[in-house]
Amino acid sequence: MRVLVTGGAGYIASVVAAQLLAAGHEVTVLDDLSTGHADAVPRGAHFVRGTLRDCAAEVLADDIEAVLHFAAKSLVGESVADPAKYWSGNLGATLTLLEAMRVLRVGKIVFSSTAAVYGEPDRIPIAETDPTRPTSPYGASKLAIDTTLTEFARLYDLAAVSLRYFNVAGAHQADDHWLGERHNPETHLIPNVLAAAVAGRPVDVYGTDYPTPDGTCVRDYIHVTDLADAHLRALEACEPRRHKIYNLGSEAGFSVRAVIDVCREVTGIDVAVRETDRRPGDPAVLVASSERIKAELGWQAERDLRTMAADAWLFTQAQGEALAR
Repeated sequence: MRVLVTGGAGYIASVVAAQLLAAGHEVTVLDDLSTGHADAVPRGAHFVRGTLRDCAAEVLADDIEAVLHFAAKSLVGESVADPAKYWSGNLGATLTLLEAMRVLRVGKIVFSSTAAVYGEPDRIPIAETDPTRPTSPYGASKLAIDTTLTEFARLYDLAAVSLRYFNVAGAHQADDHWLGERHNPETHLIPNVLAAAVAGRPVDVYGTDYPTPDGTCVRDYIHVTDLADAHLRALEACEPRRHKIYNLGSEAGFSVRAVIDVCREVTGIDVAVRETDRRPGDPAVLVASSERIKAELGWQAERDLRTMAADAWLFTQAQGEALAR
């Protein structure tokens, strides 16, 4: 299948692109490199540098049969400070993509959504049937895209799947190099703990008085390779006139302290902790139910937290070696 991966120079999308190639698909990556990295585009993929607004129709016209859509703005804090950027960059750009797909009769899309659409949930684990109450423009823009996909499936025979997930971690080895997290700024816990280990500085822990076993937030983590597998399964599961939604998670949350302990074990470095106040809006526990995707597509998370941290550490070390050359 000829597949377009939008945002394919980013962390998750580059791994998905690599897995698509390994599965025998022909892959085109579209990315403006505003947050992605050209060297993350896997070998064998055709790379187009540009935005959805400028290039979607032209790229899709090259006999593309399906789209895996990752291109998005994704910082919650930034979305609160500059909501117009998120409505335009997420919903607006996706509408351009979907209209081009409609005109050119590209009938399949897998959308990288977010569990942020649920806001602060009433129960744990979170199911797809639970209320959607996003607490940021980021989450709201993603939910608006999900709503749009439902309408395009109903009106234009689109086959769509949305995948909603929380924290992704780890790294993936493609060919002879690692694909991992290189965000700027970096907001995710595991790469921040590993960076602190390398730099010999403490890592910040935001809030130690939550109603959890050790007082720190509990979150669901998925290995990026497991996540890529879910996207490939979703592509095969696309059905015309249907928009399917699946939550992805390990169904076993880990506290901030537990994640730091695993990173200490993997690195052999006793990373110090600097305790500080809670961040506004951080729920105590966020864990997703994956029962629907397990029942319908046979997917479940296979790799544990230690594997995520170990693979991320290998990527961190590889990055350091590359910079030292």
